Amino acid sequence: MTYHVDRLYAAVSVLAGDGHIKQRLIKAYQENLDDIVEDDLPRNLKKAFCDLRSRLHCVAPLNGEGPVRASVRKMSVSEASECAVKVVDLYSKVIREAENLQDPLPLQHDAEKVPPFLVKSV
Repeated sequence: MTYHVDRLYAAVSVLAGDGHIKQRLIKAYQENLDDIVEDDLPRNLKKAFCDLRSRLHCVAPLNGEGPVRASVRKMSVSEASECAVKVVDLYSKVIREAENLQDPLPLQHDAEKVPPFLVKSV
């Protein structure tokens, strides 16, 4: 799970950087998310990730460009922004999933009483 958190964090960091949204989306996806295997993701994230992958691989590449670059090239700026929002949503979902896997901390600590010999006498 940590692997996916790290990869999605890296993608979100690229999306938050400088440059045109289309270029940031291409870089974020190609460098951090393109090689993630859907079956390794938690069940509740698979569909959203598959939808994003399908959206970013829907156009046949031309002249040596990859499918991601070709797909983003055909998108409007608002469509590219929607894909970027989906990456951020995936990151937030994977963070919540990782938090649910951790052992919850007790809300109360049942501290034992201090033994009398450790109490300072007055």
